[in-house]
Parts: sequence; C-alpha cells; structure tokens
Amino acid sequence: MKTRHLNCGTLHAPPNPRASCHCLLLEGPAGLALVDTGIGLLDVRDPLGRIGQGLIDLAGFQFHEAETALRQVEALGFRAGDVTHIVLTHADPDHAGGLADFPHAAVHVSAEEHAALAGGNPRYLPVQFTHGPRWVPHPSSSRRWFGLEARPLDLWPGSDVLLVPLFGHTLGHCGVAVRTADRWVLHVGDAYYLRAELDRDDHPVSALAALRADDNARRLASLAELRRLARDHAAEVALFGYHDFTEFPPAGG
Repeated sequence: MKTRHLNCGTLHAPPNPRASCHCLLLEGPAGLALVDTGIGLLDVRDPLGRIGQGLIDLAGFQFHEAETALRQVEALGFRAGDVTHIVLTHADPDHAGGLADFPHAAVHVSAEEHAALAGGNPRYLPVQFTHGPRWVPHPSSSRRWFGLEARPLDLWPGSDVLLVPLFGHTLGHCGVAVRTADRWVLHVGDAYYLRAELDRDDHPVSALAALRADDNARRLASLAELRRLARDHAAEVALFGYHDFTEFPPAGG
C-alpha cells in the first residue's frame, strides 16, 4: 500500500504561523483512501456560504482550488470515484470540507464522533454534510495498539488501518494508524497542533488547543499518550499532526 502526504488546505490567522491541512492518500489494491479531506472544492467556490466570514477570519482559511484533495487526486491520474474510503480524525470544517467531492466513498469515523455530529454540536458545519455521506461509525474495540485502544478498519484485504481514540479535541477525535512496509505511521489529527507540544507544556499554542477542546482534560490525557509513544516507540511509530508544515516528508511523501 503506497502512502502519499498531501496538503489539502492552508490556514493563516496572524500572529499564528501558517498551518497545513495534512491529509494522507492511501493507494490500495482496490482503490484509494483519504485520511481527512481538508478544504473542499465547494468551500473554495463558495467560502461565505459554506464556511462563513467569522470562521474564515478566526481560523484564517485560505482558498486554493489546486490544494483541494480532489484536484490533487486528479493530478495524480486518478478520478474522484477511485476514492472508495475516507477516514476522518474528526469532522471539524477544515477536515471534512472535501467529503462532498467524493460522495460515493464510505466515511469512517468513531461512533462517538458520529454521535456528536448527529447531536448538533455547533463546532460542525451542517452544510458540509448535506450531500449525505455514507457514514461508517466504529464502536469501541478490545484490540490494543502500543497500549492504546484500536478500532480496525476493513478497507482492503491485507490493509492494516486503525482508528486510535485520542479524545478531547472533539468528543470522538481519533488518530489514524497505518501499517507501512517498515513501520507504523500515526496521523494524530488535532491531538496536537504543533509538534513542539510533545516537548513543552507551556507552548503558546497550548492556550488555543485548550480553548478549542470539547474536553480539555481528555485532550491532555491524549497528548500524554502521544508523548509516551514518541518517547518509547520512536523506531516503530512515526507521528505527525494535521497543522504543522514541518512534519511533511522532505520529498512530499
């Protein structure tokens, strides 16, 4: 299974640094899978109607059609219909904006995130889901992965992709672990904003992370688990988040 790293959107709200929308494209034997979808084509074409001026200003949404997951998938020689699975870390607007560009894909989320979305949590934008996503909610599991709960996803025969609960940023926020040829990679979503949070409790971005958390105590517990992974399993697991440009592979994956 080939893994590509894509930046599917840019956020910039000074004085904060520019932030990425770091998605994964998995090439399997029976199609493609995206991990998160970034800012979508419909968001680019109707920013005010889809995102709204308040959120655009607050988060610093930048709208570039070439950055959308759809256009990058097409640039690689694929079609929208080749994306058969989408795995969401969570359903915030900068992660779920591209769902409508792949309307036939199965959309995998934790059962807790699906419940929060269905319950009308105001952090989500209903307009991004009016196309009727093919939700596949995943309940809790007895499987363990480096000491953490892991919920297996059946994407293709032989694939090893897991939802790893890292609750707190949202009530159902998960990381996504992918087994590659030589080790695991763990997309931690927004469990941290910047990699520096793995080393510092007093990083300036920590205040923003606390403000945006639905459950800050659980967010901090999830961050502690990521610090443990980074400390004890660095040779076995490569961590990266959604918003830190410095975490992209040098050659773009």
